[in-house]
Amino acid sequence: MDSDDIEDVSLFDADDDLSRRSKKSKIRHPVASFFHLFFRVSAIVVYLLCELLTSSFIACMVTIILLLSCDFWAVKNVTGRLMVGLRWWNQVDDDGRSHWVFEARKVSAQGSKTSSEAESRIFWLGLITCPMIWVIFAFSALFSFKVKWLAVVVMGVVLQGANLYGYIRCKVGSRKNLTSMATSYLGKQFLRQTVATEDQTAS
Repeated sequence: MDSDDIEDVSLFDADDDLSRRSKKSKIRHPVASFFHLFFRVSAIVVYLLCELLTSSFIACMVTIILLLSCDFWAVKNVTGRLMVGLRWWNQVDDDGRSHWVFEARKVSAQGSKTSSEAESRIFWLGLITCPMIWVIFAFSALFSFKVKWLAVVVMGVVLQGANLYGYIRCKVGSRKNLTSMATSYLGKQFLRQTVATEDQTAS
């Protein structure tokens, strides 16, 4: 798997290495990748063009909410698991307490991942970009006094923001892990500055 090591290999080994690289860049789940972007992009397009297509606010609102709901379900339950090996859900224990579970697929014994780099880029690009667009829509509706559209836009921010938050938690871990990562980073920066200052003083 390490392409930096230089060694004499047979032609068949080179072909295997090329096949591994092609698998990394290949989209293994084209249907999941399509629907990962289809519902959320369709909701944005309908929001932008609904006033040109129809004068019925109710029809536009219902269509957008249906697309957002389908996107939330598909991303939470299907595309995240297939494309990047992440999933999150809520479960209730025997005591009636609700717990949020964030899970990442473990790397196999050979060190290979089942998700490809192309699918990972598609997943995170769609997951991060679309909620940012809905936030822009929210400010636009607020400052233009389009109160009737504000509820629809807030629904988009909430549903897509929830998936973004859930998958970020899956990717980086729990809040305790985030705190330890931040503390470790700040400690390293402080130590680096201290060493640099001592070197300047010594010189």
